[in-house]
Amino acid sequence: MNEEIIKIIKNALQEDMPNGDITTDNIISKDHISQGKFIAKEDGIIAGIKIAEEVFNLAGGNVFISWNVKDGDEVKKGDILATLNGNTRTLLKGERTALNIMQRMSGIATMTNKCVKACVGNTKILDTRKTMPNFRYLDKLAVVIGGGQNHRYSLSDMVLIKDNHIEAAGSITNAINLVEGKVNCKIEVEVETIEQFLEAYNTNCDIIMLDNMSDEAMKKCVDLNNHKKLLEASGNMTLDRIKKVSSIGVDFISIGALTHSVKALDISLKFKTL
Repeated sequence: MNEEIIKIIKNALQEDMPNGDITTDNIISKDHISQGKFIAKEDGIIAGIKIAEEVFNLAGGNVFISWNVKDGDEVKKGDILATLNGNTRTLLKGERTALNIMQRMSGIATMTNKCVKACVGNTKILDTRKTMPNFRYLDKLAVVIGGGQNHRYSLSDMVLIKDNHIEAAGSITNAINLVEGKVNCKIEVEVETIEQFLEAYNTNCDIIMLDNMSDEAMKKCVDLNNHKKLLEASGNMTLDRIKKVSSIGVDFISIGALTHSVKALDISLKFKTL
């Protein structure tokens, strides 16, 4: 298991049980055994099953999980996702953390999948850095499970010159000149008008983000670009608009809502004593 995932799970369990589970530890005997079932309460794309499994390993172990699905599978309301057999204390201590992680990741994967299916042509769906703090690795993993692609993971990964950078540097050209040659990565610049697009087009940037532009303005930029630069569209991307914008011919559509305001997929864990 990835070290970043282990760290996230350990922090989550520590948050939930800073001094143990005083209810479970005083009611349930150490050798009590139960069987549980993960059940989908609504339709969606499942994600995070191995992470949920690791939660129970780190919460006490002695739980065996038999999965009926794998990450990326489409599930229907009422589907039994998995059967769990093992130590009741572990099941109770890991239940909420496992569900929180799997529900959030599945919600992200479900929304991402809807956006991917709304695209026409070769346009790819990207995430953003608008993720849950300290949960970014899993948020972005869920996007990939849903069929999307990751944009930069952090501020250290690539150059993205936004409006505030441009304001501070004085112009798009100045900002790109200041960073060019100092980094060994892609350079992307955000533009909001056709005039800004033309300025960025005439620099050595690799990607131009068309931010909050009208469909008509984006179409003009795509025509002017003539496949010279990679083009990314961003801003107010609803499912209906994704179809229209992707048909214009941009390479990418980035959507902050995939992770910043996602609705968790409803999943329950029901178990009984054996």
